[in-house]
Amino acid sequence: MPLTAQPAGSAEPYVLSASLDNARHLSSLLRAVHFQDHATCFATDNGLRVTVEDAKCIQANAFIQAEIFQEFAVQEQTVTFRINLSVLLDCLTIFGTSSLPGTSTALKMCYRGYGYPLMLFLEEGGVVTVCKINTEEPEDLLDFDFCNTKVVNKIILQSEGLREAFVELDLTSEVVQITMSPDKPYLRLSTFGNAGSAHLDYSKDSDLMEVFHCNQTQTNRYKISLLKPSAKALSLSCKVSIRTDAQGFLSLQYMIRNEDGQICFVEYYCCPDENITEEM
Repeated sequence: MPLTAQPAGSAEPYVLSASLDNARHLSSLLRAVHFQDHATCFATDNGLRVTVEDAKCIQANAFIQAEIFQEFAVQEQTVTFRINLSVLLDCLTIFGTSSLPGTSTALKMCYRGYGYPLMLFLEEGGVVTVCKINTEEPEDLLDFDFCNTKVVNKIILQSEGLREAFVELDLTSEVVQITMSPDKPYLRLSTFGNAGSAHLDYSKDSDLMEVFHCNQTQTNRYKISLLKPSAKALSLSCKVSIRTDAQGFLSLQYMIRNEDGQICFVEYYCCPDENITEEM
């Protein structure tokens, strides 16, 4: 339920204020996690985290560090609110998704706190648009607790290698099987679709491989329907970190470099598919 809006004339100070010279830096990252209409936003001194979940099986987080913004000020330890992500993206791209050469959409984002709307001031070519987006009560989110001490296997690949996998593997399969092992096949992606089984192997000595830390052999399956949304982040990224814990929970962390060379991260967490336990 949306929170009741408080009087617009209130003199309450902003608990969150941020500005960007180019709103596309924010909108492109948010599109990478836009597979549900609503998102929960967390702002701290370190920056902004936008979290999206679906069916308590998959969670996506977009991390926009404070250094990315020209101004970023938070007056509380943590500022949290839920928002319609589809509406937010529509507002951020109100001047279009691509600017003319030499122009960009400047953004000022302000939030007074619990019960207030998120205010967006967008300016391009001398034209200013003001948007007010209602905020809602945050919901409880899953804590995948992917601390380093619980990670069993970790691999970092250049993203082009994983993009090729999405093209070559049979996406008529309901699941993708990921095998990570200190021995051959090292990293294997498998599908089981209408055309039969398909496998794609990566050697630990491959030119695409940047980090290979596998402590034990793990084979887990994940619903392709849950992983497909991460393709948006994959298409923007230059590197991807693949991590698993002892229960088979999967972390895909994408490193994304924006037009100005600044680094941001989008991370997807996915539960293993417990309904399929035998070879197909």
